[in-house]
Amino acid sequence: MMGVFEELKARGLIAQMTDEEKIRDLLDHHKIAFYIGFDPTADSLHVGHFVQIMVMAHMQRAGHTPIALFGGGTGMIGDPSGKTDMRKMLTREEIDHNIECFRNQMGRLVDFSDGKAIMANNADWLMNLNYIQFMRDIGVHFSVNRMLAAECYKQRLERGLTFFEMNYMIMQGYDFYELNRRYDCMMELGGDDQWSNIIGGVELIRKKSAKEVYGMTFGLLTTSEGKKMGKTEKGAVWLDPNKTSPFDFYQYWRNIGDQDVEKCLKFLTFLPLDEIHELTNVETGEQINHAKEVLAYEVTKLIHGEEEAKKAQAGAQALFGAGADTEHMPKAEIKDSDFVDGSASLLDLLLKVKFIPSKSEGRRLIQQGGLTVNDQKITDVAYELSVKNFAGGSVIVKKGKKKYLKLILA
Repeated sequence: MMGVFEELKARGLIAQMTDEEKIRDLLDHHKIAFYIGFDPTADSLHVGHFVQIMVMAHMQRAGHTPIALFGGGTGMIGDPSGKTDMRKMLTREEIDHNIECFRNQMGRLVDFSDGKAIMANNADWLMNLNYIQFMRDIGVHFSVNRMLAAECYKQRLERGLTFFEMNYMIMQGYDFYELNRRYDCMMELGGDDQWSNIIGGVELIRKKSAKEVYGMTFGLLTTSEGKKMGKTEKGAVWLDPNKTSPFDFYQYWRNIGDQDVEKCLKFLTFLPLDEIHELTNVETGEQINHAKEVLAYEVTKLIHGEEEAKKAQAGAQALFGAGADTEHMPKAEIKDSDFVDGSASLLDLLLKVKFIPSKSEGRRLIQQGGLTVNDQKITDVAYELSVKNFAGGSVIVKKGKKKYLKLILA
């Protein structure tokens, strides 16, 4: 049976390691505590966090103990990695609320019962530090020259990097030190953009405690063109069903590029590798579309549960002519008061229910032949819907090739 190190490597998840031979031995022949940090900068995890949670789940299944570290302290600063500007500063209340949201979402993939995983909050040791003492004990071990050479800081120097943000690497390193001291945490994991921060923690523990600990990063979720995945015209793809509906979540994965299906199946599902190879080693568009449907169903099931995944699947099948009903299609309600003398502008209605971002965008869609109502292509930008159009209870609007909405007159 494949060990967890080989499993992660075969799935293409591993990017960089501090010591491959020792990490392989630790993961395949020992049981360790490891941690991944999550800064609560929003009230929901998003697709960018998905890979990190999957790695935690793989490691836990192999018998290791995950520590999910919530950045109640570091979130007060914000990680400058990958950012061109300083992050918005959040209040303590906003951070605490976001952490609670993260806890609930993460529990779908990581088992926190009976000590099988640990939730920690770095506010417990960061918020009451004495700054002078902290700098004497910890800051002295960090070289400013080396910090400025790190990629996470280097890309910010032209736009301006505050001393406030410079402290982030020191605090993240101190997190690893504290988790090692409290829980014998032997490894920090994170996205590949965290490599410099992880190295800082590994070296701090070596200098302060004379212990060998390890760091490993995994690849970021990017398309075959190198662009980060998880963005749509509506913004980020969230794991919270109130921010990104299970149907939209399903459709996001159903519509990814053909070249990205295999990577996403490896990164974001627990399907066996030989099954993934069979799904993706295909020649026809119909076969790759089947692989996309499997991907969409599996990831939606992991995040939203089997029932919601089945609903999303049924809704998608209805849209693409598989013979299912339209019960689970995305819906929006309009009212009699939206009509004047029994009619209303189609663009006004679609703007009201946020199916289009603006009237100008709606006009462009119509002019380019990209908007239909009940399979009828709309060519008039002044097109009006009548109350009589809703005699059957609803109207189906289609935008482009893959965006549908069921308008219901309430």
